[in-house]
Amino acid sequence: MSDTNTITITDTAQSHFGKLLEQQPNETHIRVFVVNPGTPNAECGVSYCPPEAVESSDLVLNFSNFNAYVDEISLPFLEDAEIDFVTDKMGSQLTLKAPNAKMRKLDDNAPLMARVEYAIQTQVNPQLASHGGHVSLISISDSGVALVQFGGGCNGCSMVDVTLKEGIEKQLIEQFSGELTAVRDSTDHESGEHSYM
Repeated sequence: MSDTNTITITDTAQSHFGKLLEQQPNETHIRVFVVNPGTPNAECGVSYCPPEAVESSDLVLNFSNFNAYVDEISLPFLEDAEIDFVTDKMGSQLTLKAPNAKMRKLDDNAPLMARVEYAIQTQVNPQLASHGGHVSLISISDSGVALVQFGGGCNGCSMVDVTLKEGIEKQLIEQFSGELTAVRDSTDHESGEHSYM
């Protein structure tokens, strides 16, 4: 397994790319990139990278059968990314995990608002997405109360209080111990269109 600049391409994925490139006579390299980096619609991708498409500012990751190129805009959003090739009873598939594609990783001395927003985008919202919902950070008071707003499938859901108290609040207060004291919901679940009746 090679872990270069925190982008991990597993041995099985390297082997998979090597076989694909052997079948493409004009292709010798791959490109790893993020479409819409830093947004909720960010997607990690991999494509062939012909020699004429290599930019001087690209980061080059050297592997035994090929090189992987990463453009400088995508690079910070690919921190801790992992590319794997998984075979199970459903077949084989390439998996791309880029936990920082939607938002760059922050250091510990970043402002509290930015660190909480990062935690919501990378940890809380992926869990809510399975229910078609999401949550946004509105503000944090001087006393450490984070005000959030639910959207999508969470708006009007009868379980939103449980999700907030048992899930989001518990997780964020534990993660930001001594900085956050509570998480409150600013959403008016009585008005607007209800996602669930």
